Order: sequence, then structure tokens, then C-alpha cells
Amino acid sequence: MATPPNAAAAATTGQTVSNWVSHHRRLVVAVAAAITVTTAGALYYSHASHQQQIQQAKQSKQAKKDAKAAGGAKGKGKGSASTPSTTTTTAEGGEKQQASSPSDDALNLTQTDIEVMDKQASLARASPGTNKRTDELTLDAMQTRAQTALTLKARGNKLYASKQYQDAIAYYTKAIECEEQAVFYSNRAACYTNLNQLDKVVEDCSAALGLDSQYVKALNRRATAREQLGSDENLYLALCDFTAAAILDGFQNQSTSNSVERVMKRLASEKATDMLATREPRLPSATFVTAYLTAFRPRAPPALPANPQQGDRTLQLAFEALDAKDFTHAFSLFHEAIEQGISTDDARSEALNMRATFKFIMSDAAGALADLDEATRVKPANAQSWVKKASVHMELGKPDEAMADFDKALEIDPENADVFYHRGQVFFITGEFDRAIQEYRKSSELDPSYIFCHIQLAVAQYKAGSTQKALVLFDRLVEKNPRNPDVYNYYGELLLDQQRFQDAVDAFDKAIEYAKDQTPRNVLPMVNKALAIFQHRQDFATAERICREAVTIDPQCDVGVATLAQLLLQQNKVHEAVDMFSKAAEMARTEPELVNALTYENATRAQLAFLRDYPEQAARLGLARTA
Repeated sequence: MATPPNAAAAATTGQTVSNWVSHHRRLVVAVAAAITVTTAGALYYSHASHQQQIQQAKQSKQAKKDAKAAGGAKGKGKGSASTPSTTTTTAEGGEKQQASSPSDDALNLTQTDIEVMDKQASLARASPGTNKRTDELTLDAMQTRAQTALTLKARGNKLYASKQYQDAIAYYTKAIECEEQAVFYSNRAACYTNLNQLDKVVEDCSAALGLDSQYVKALNRRATAREQLGSDENLYLALCDFTAAAILDGFQNQSTSNSVERVMKRLASEKATDMLATREPRLPSATFVTAYLTAFRPRAPPALPANPQQGDRTLQLAFEALDAKDFTHAFSLFHEAIEQGISTDDARSEALNMRATFKFIMSDAAGALADLDEATRVKPANAQSWVKKASVHMELGKPDEAMADFDKALEIDPENADVFYHRGQVFFITGEFDRAIQEYRKSSELDPSYIFCHIQLAVAQYKAGSTQKALVLFDRLVEKNPRNPDVYNYYGELLLDQQRFQDAVDAFDKAIEYAKDQTPRNVLPMVNKALAIFQHRQDFATAERICREAVTIDPQCDVGVATLAQLLLQQNKVHEAVDMFSKAAEMARTEPELVNALTYENATRAQLAFLRDYPEQAARLGLARTA
């Protein structure tokens, strides 16, 4: 069924928000960095050269002692300190072979060896300067431990480069045992990535971030692993990591934006699918239902037969509830009437038509089509049922069948103004504005009293680029309908799009004034006024206050809730914004609406996680949460 006028207004309202949201979304858009392993720092001293220095010092001291014992003979001991050979001789055969590398020796260090280094280092820190000799030896131990760790890491890097990941892991692990450094954990995580051991990737990256919370490479690597793990929780955590990496990295890498968009889309799409499959269908706000129902010219309900059945009486109650705008009971009563049995084909067809209408509004397109098929079978001459059937086919992505339905309705009633109006709505939604204009004109010629034909004609003219024609049409509509809130609301939207802010606010004020007596009250003019004030003066406080009032009047106004959420987000009232986006997701009718709401909710939650985990960085960037 074609989009009702107020629903079209809601779409326009959503578009006006996007200009300023796109800038703010930078704060929640993450940037993916390439996942590579590099040597994180030069190795200044090798383990081997350090051992040589120690050995040379010992030999030199021993030579001096020998010379003194021998009476200080000239030349004695000169050159006696020789460099240890880098080769060894086997016990048998005298065959020389290369000695094991220093990193291989270090790989064989026991935990006891490492603990001795730690104890010596602790002693030096506990009593510095108490004994020069002890301090020198302890400093040697500390340097040996750190340099051993670097040697092990360098060997691990070489093995990684040659794709010997398991061997590289052994060296990185021993390096960590010698001295914990974030880069050691991150490099080992890279090995686990290539071995597809994703849980270990997450574990090691988390350890690296525990040592250096701003380690962007570890954030990106953990985010990638979590994305590959793929559950809802892991996807959300991946989004948080990508977001943090992006903000810390100053948004310097465009690939990060691509990563976060990918993760947000996947997370929102999968969650939306689950939610739609499990939640019960429900009616949207009364304002939306009213807008849809008034998109058709009113018709008198079928009269009761002389001897009414129970189903006939229930049907009459359903129409009475509909007239009272008690839509929940109306839908229930239409269903009960059909189940109880209705005595005439005309009345049964009308009941099926109305139940289908409510099912369509509740996003049950398949159920609506089944009822309309039955309605047109029971009474093929009901043109309105064919029009509604056309809209359902459009919703199901079957435009050819939709156009055939419109043609069938015109065969039944060539002068039916609703057929032309709703076919015009289809062309409007698909962007065929010239064809929409033709349909609206024909509909208004057949029934000039229907105001929405004239409104949509003016809007279509504007969309087609005929701005002046649209303005003239609205001026005429205002003159002929000086107290119609819909005329002023649509006119205000056009003026707002033209950046005639004060004129737009004036139009919205009139729409608000004349809508006060409506039941249910249409609060879209209030939401539009809030946006106009924000765009014109950046007056967040006033815009927020007006939007809150609108949501208080109509808590089910999805556009109002979504707009309020974005106004809160723009003011860094992140926690409250999350709640509003969550509410918008609960109210979403269709899958695209739900995906959009969930995307904003997840992005905002990711920003909230950044504020929690990086308060100092957030404060420096002006992202500190204000509420």
C-alpha cells in the first residue's frame, strides 16, 4: 500500500538529519589497519656480544692477578684474554661444527634461570648504591634479561617471516617469560592469526593492551579476530575495538571507515533478522495508522443484514472502534468477525480488506496479500482491494504485478480517484516524479476535495526541480485551507529544504497550533520545528526540549524518538542517546528501519565504550560524556 502522506513527511525529516549526523558519525566510525608483523625496534646488543664482553672482563682480571703473582714479569699476560671461539670441536673425529645461536641458547633458559634474573633485579631496586660490585652485577643481570628477550623476539620475527609460525610462537613465548612487552604478545597473536586460533589471538591482544592500552595495531588485530569469530557479542566487541583504534589513530586511515561500516552493517543486519523472526507483530503509532487510513477516501461501512449473525455484529463493532481510532481493538474485532462468519460477500470482502490493511501496517505483507487475494475472490468488483493489493506487491518487490493490479482496479472503476493517487505514490517513491505529477493531477480532477492530492502534487513538482511552481501551489493551498495543519507542515518542510529557516518555523508553528485538536495528535510539525531551530541556530537545548515534548505527547512517534536520539548524541549525551536508539529499534516497522536504528544504537554504544575505556583521550578530543 502506498506510503501515506505523513510517512513521506517522516522520510523527509530523516533526510534533513543526515547532513549533520554524517559529521558526528566520524566519532564512531572505526578504521581498519593492515594486519602485519614488523620488527618493533632495533636490537642494539646481541646476547652473544654481551657474553663476550663479560668473558673478556673476567679474563683480563685473571691475567692481572697472574702477572702480580709472578712478580709482575714484563709482557706476562699480554694478549692472554682471547675471544671465545664461535665453533666447537666434537669429542670424536675433531670435526668442527657451528655452535648453536644465542637465541637458541636463550630458548633453553629454565624458569629458575629467569627467576634468578628477576631476584637480582629486585635486589638492585630494593637497595640501590649499597654495594657497587653488587649493583654492577645486578645491572648486568637486568640488561641480560632484557637483551635476551629482544634476541628471542628477533629470532621469532625471522621465523614468522618464513611462515614457521609454531616455532616463532616458542620464541615469542620465551621472550614474554623473560620480559613482558606488548609487542611480544601482539607478534605471537599474529602467529595465532595465521594458524586460525582466533581465541588465542584475542587473548594475546588483550594482554598486549593491558600493557599498552593505546596499542592501535593490537586493537585492530583483536577486532579482526573478533569479527571472524562472528557471534553478536564478538561483532559488537569488534566494533568497539575498531572505533577505539580509529579515534586513537586520528581517523588517518580510510580503511578503518570501511571496516566499521562493514561490521556495523553485519551486526545490525544479523540482529534485525533475529528480532524480526522472534518478535510479535504490533501496530505502529496511532498517528501513522491514521495517516495511512486517510490516504484513502472515506467509505461507508457495510450495513447489517436483516437477520445479522454474530460475525456481522462483531464487524459493526470493528468499524465503530475504527471510527473512534481505537485501532488495537478494531484489528482484533475485524479478525474475530471473519472467524465467526459474516453473512454477505460484500461485508466479508470489506472485513478481509480491513484486516489486510492492519497486517500491512504491521509489516506482515504476506499475510496482507493472502487476505486481499481472498477479498478480491469474494468480491472481484471491490476496486480498493485491488489498489491495496498493488501496494503489497510493490512491498514484496513485484512491480509488474502491482501495475496489473492498478489496471484491474481501473477496469472496475475508471473514475476511481484513489487508483490514480496511489499509483502516483508508487511513482513518487520510485523517483518517477513526472509520472507521479500526472497521476496526482488526474486524481485531483476527479475529486478536488481530497487535500493530499494537491499537497503531493506540489511536493512532486518540487522534487522534479520546479521549485517556483511548488511554492505557488503551496501559497494557493494555504490561501484555500488556512487552518489545515498538513498543508503548513509540508510547506514548512519545503521551506526548510530551501534554508528559509524563519519562514519554515512560522509554518511549523501554525501546523502545531492547528493540530492541537486532532485525535490522535500529529506531532511531526513539532519534530520538524526542532530540526529547523537546530539547523538555523545550532540551538540544541531548544531543539531537544521541543522534541521531548513531541515524544511525550506521542511516545510511539518513531521519527520523534530517532530525532531526539540524534540530538542527544550530537551533544555527547551518549548514554541517553543509546536508550533512545534502542527504543527506535523496538518501534521500527520494517527491516530497513530496524537495521538503521540498530546501526546507530551499536555505533553509539561503541562510542560509549571508548568514553569508558579511554577517559583521558576522550576528554582531550572533546568527547567526554555530558550525561
